[in-house]
Amino acid sequence: MKKNILQSLALVLICSFSLSVSRAQQTARPKKPNIIMLISDDTGWGDLGVYGGGVGRGMPTPNLDRMAKEGMQFWDFYGQPSCTPGRAAMITGRIPNRSGMTTVAFQGQGGGLPAPEWTLASVLKKANYKTFFSGKWHLGEADYAMPIAHGFDIMKNVVLYHLNAYTAAFPSWNPDMGPKVLAFFQKATTGVLEGEAGGKAREVSKVTEENIAELDMMMTDNVIKQLDSYAQGKDPFFMCVNFAKNHQPNLPSKQFVGKSPAKSKYADCVVEMDSNVGRVMDEIRKLGIDKNTIVIYTVDNGAWQDVHPDAGYTPFRGSKGTDREGGSRVPAIAWWPGQIQAGSDSHDIVGGLDLMATFAGLAGVELPKNDREGKPIIFDSYDMSNVLFKTGQPLRDRWFYFTESELSPGAVRVKQYKAVFNTRGDNGALAGSDMPGQQLGWRGNETYVATVPAVYNLWQDPQERYDLFMNSFTEKTWTMPVFNKAIQDLMKTYIDYPPRPLQSETYTGPETINKFRTIQEAKKMLEQKGIRLPNDVKE
Repeated sequence: MKKNILQSLALVLICSFSLSVSRAQQTARPKKPNIIMLISDDTGWGDLGVYGGGVGRGMPTPNLDRMAKEGMQFWDFYGQPSCTPGRAAMITGRIPNRSGMTTVAFQGQGGGLPAPEWTLASVLKKANYKTFFSGKWHLGEADYAMPIAHGFDIMKNVVLYHLNAYTAAFPSWNPDMGPKVLAFFQKATTGVLEGEAGGKAREVSKVTEENIAELDMMMTDNVIKQLDSYAQGKDPFFMCVNFAKNHQPNLPSKQFVGKSPAKSKYADCVVEMDSNVGRVMDEIRKLGIDKNTIVIYTVDNGAWQDVHPDAGYTPFRGSKGTDREGGSRVPAIAWWPGQIQAGSDSHDIVGGLDLMATFAGLAGVELPKNDREGKPIIFDSYDMSNVLFKTGQPLRDRWFYFTESELSPGAVRVKQYKAVFNTRGDNGALAGSDMPGQQLGWRGNETYVATVPAVYNLWQDPQERYDLFMNSFTEKTWTMPVFNKAIQDLMKTYIDYPPRPLQSETYTGPETINKFRTIQEAKKMLEQKGIRLPNDVKE
């Protein structure tokens, strides 16, 4: 009897010791870890195997599936409704209308990410990180808007636009264009860039019909070389790797043409992208830096259903360009062996905006109170560490949705409830609907509800099909004060931190006579007080 008691006590002591060692190992987090972002373009929420796609959609994704099994998979992770705002939000930690980066930029428009903005790279430089950018930038053409002007030491294999912007300069793609217009596009379209901080970006080659399909393959080759170089040193590093695919028109590398079971261009490009992710991940493991490196994979925006069948899949309502879930909810995976629990899931509200506060926290850097010109600045980023490492409650409980012209959000989510004011693209993903057309997706009318929003419970109804604001089953009118308070808190920040001017062009609705006259009268009143506005001021 006494022997059994002693054995039991010994077993308890051993278990307690093992548990304490395990906890100690889990909390002994390396300071200033290496940080790698892997971002693909327009990839659908349901395209990857771990999200129900993969083999089931004729496009196996074994490398991303493995990354999820070894790390954390996010189910409520948000980007923005389109490319430029999605990338601006991630790189600045600010909602896109604060930086003016709300619309998709085309060649010849100039401008770009304002010089005073902080980026992930410029913040991490405060902690002496080496910084590298590669792939799709899509945040402007001006010298002040280049990656090397925003904290990146090196930029390589950089392309400034979405893929279909390049095909505009290809004669075989647009034979009806005419020689003058074709010449304009060929002159205005910047090719592949590289450069170093303190200098100007150099165009190393044009994007041609022959090399456009190989952009991601060439980029990954150089990313691996850079990884090898960084692994030789002692300084922490930050790499932002941006695949140009899966943006329409999907042009798979010659190594991947017909390689997917689906035999479609989109599926081939998903397989190619997954393979390139695998190449990077394998190199991290081979170099032995995996225990000191956090890797985040995500996407800039929701799937672009308007271009079906050359498009990704989302089970949610709406698509890219809308304030519905299909416009902004994206796949995301976080990987850090020994720190992030393998095979874990997160259903917390997080998004690309939160990478800024998270990376700054991992690097031991406080977010700046002023922009790079000394003016007060506000971030919309929340540190995800509690979620990543399961050490506490998430800091975020809401998400704001914006299309390209919205200062007040077109939709807002607080916990599981979502209010929708902007109903653009309403039928984009309804079961049984016709193939998405102009009225169904990004190109649909910008329409708004009258008086009150539609309210959805995203836990019960992630497809936003059943409006609960007031019906015969239940009523959720009590949610309105909650949504209104969330929006009021956001709108108040614009007073102390005014949004920057728009940095690219878009159609923002008709210029009405009343609107024009109101602006003119306002200018007269201001001039009477000695305040003169520029002639090109717009509402």
